[in-house]
Amino acid sequence: MIFKVSQLNGIKSGTISLAFRRWGKPNVKKGSTMKTAIGVIKVLAVDPVSNNKISTGDAIRAGYDNAASLLHDLKKTTGTLFKIKVKYLSEDPRLELRERTDLSESELQKMLGQLERLDKTRGPWVLKVMKLIKRYPERRAGDLADIIQMDKFDFKINVRKLKNLGLTVSHEIGYSISPLGDIVMDKLR
Repeated sequence: MIFKVSQLNGIKSGTISLAFRRWGKPNVKKGSTMKTAIGVIKVLAVDPVSNNKISTGDAIRAGYDNAASLLHDLKKTTGTLFKIKVKYLSEDPRLELRERTDLSESELQKMLGQLERLDKTRGPWVLKVMKLIKRYPERRAGDLADIIQMDKFDFKINVRKLKNLGLTVSHEIGYSISPLGDIVMDKLR
């Protein structure tokens, strides 16, 4: 589930507690969590709703001035309309992880083992992708994928795997290697 930065900031501050999406089936479940640019968000409820049941108060809690502007934004999408109740849960644990530079030898070996398993599933890509990001920080994902002849979608999924380990940082455009990523890269060479 993707949110605009302004919506994420509203969720974090508590001014936004609802989201509306049209889906063939719900893409999130009650009780699930999502790691986002502002931290972890918890899904409190996911319920189908009809257009005429969206109140002005609902629209305001979703970050809109009124129901008409909310529905206008949803006009481009198809499927069942869902009302999703959300709340900010915590800071993203990856933020602290990516700044770590004091890994113990066992933590480092565990990390290297995880990266080795990633390479085994789809062929060796970890070091290639990390070196590319190091060489071209904050460059568009599509450009980076083209350089190493990898599908853009696969490239983004792979970088997300590295991000989940605290090795990369996502920017508005592109990525960079985190301090932890630099340490791990030195061990991979």
